[in-house]
Amino acid sequence: MNRGKHLFTSESVCIGHPDKVADQISDAILDAMIQGDPMSRVACETLVTTGLVVVAGEITTKTYVDIPRVVRQTIKEIGYTDPSVGFHWETCAVITTIDKQSPDIALGVDKGGAGDQGLMFGYACRETEEFMPMPIALANQLAQRLAVVREKGILPYLRPDGKTQVTVEYENAKPTRVHTIVVSAQHLAAVTQARIRRDVIRHVVKPVVPARLLDADTIYHVNPTGKFVIGGPQADCGMTGRKLIVDTYGGKGSHGGGSFSGKDPSKVDRSASYMARYIAKNIVAAGLADEIEVQLAYAIGVVDPVSVMVDTFGTGKLSDAAFETLIRKNFPLTPRGMIQYLKLRRPIYKETARHGHFGRRHPDFTWEETNKVAVLRKTAAKLA
Repeated sequence: MNRGKHLFTSESVCIGHPDKVADQISDAILDAMIQGDPMSRVACETLVTTGLVVVAGEITTKTYVDIPRVVRQTIKEIGYTDPSVGFHWETCAVITTIDKQSPDIALGVDKGGAGDQGLMFGYACRETEEFMPMPIALANQLAQRLAVVREKGILPYLRPDGKTQVTVEYENAKPTRVHTIVVSAQHLAAVTQARIRRDVIRHVVKPVVPARLLDADTIYHVNPTGKFVIGGPQADCGMTGRKLIVDTYGGKGSHGGGSFSGKDPSKVDRSASYMARYIAKNIVAAGLADEIEVQLAYAIGVVDPVSVMVDTFGTGKLSDAAFETLIRKNFPLTPRGMIQYLKLRRPIYKETARHGHFGRRHPDFTWEETNKVAVLRKTAAKLA
């Protein structure tokens, strides 16, 4: 933990960013599969580029899904409805190449084991009311606000692609001010840079970032190259799973490397990451630590995690070993247990691919609830 004065930066991306378009398509297909067959096994990857969407992966299901229709509807919802931007929901080509899940993998999943090996992390801290690091919380909110002002016509010249970035200044491990804000927003060619800068600061930054965190020295970079007309899949190829840090904690804490989107919850990359966040958030909400990182690790086909690791960065009221005992006593850690407890066999995933999987108030995001606080405090009292 850095106790001196320092800066930390996190970025986010808009729903029209090519990689996020791919994530949303993969999760929209997953939702459609789960809607028809909750036990669907889905590992769906998407690639988007100028005028083209390629959907590939391994899917085993009892339902039928019109994948091209789901793809086009998702692109329309994102906002690619203008043919001039080089990517359009009605005219883009959609290619699918789908196989069934490997029977070797299915052997482990069928008996309740993990769908793959790997390590997953959950993180929580006291920097914000969402128990998220402040830089990623603000960056996600800025990206979400860009979508709002575009969709509501407040800034009608904006287009779906965009990125945000927030640098926060810390002193003694506490955020004190926002040092730098970067907003890159795709726009119509006719709009001047001066107008975009003025509008973004007024209608995007100021409604999101608390005034107490901004001062005369805060630096603003709005479309720093001068223009951002060509964007989306026309400008960059997008692929599922390339925004892992945006999806999680903005670089705070660790990441196991597995992406979430397009994967059904039998894949512990997704379900165990959600459970690890749920564990971490409840421990911090219970007042047992100011900051915590939880690692869960699994072996393919094995029911129980091969390890549970806790690091409270010196802020815990219990030893790290005692926290591991507390976690095993109070949280289901098997794949089936996590899926059942967090109610993960529902069509809830397309929304997770927008503006981050964590730190958001959404009724379907069960891993964001803090309903274990009382029982954790009671267990902690016995372990202390």
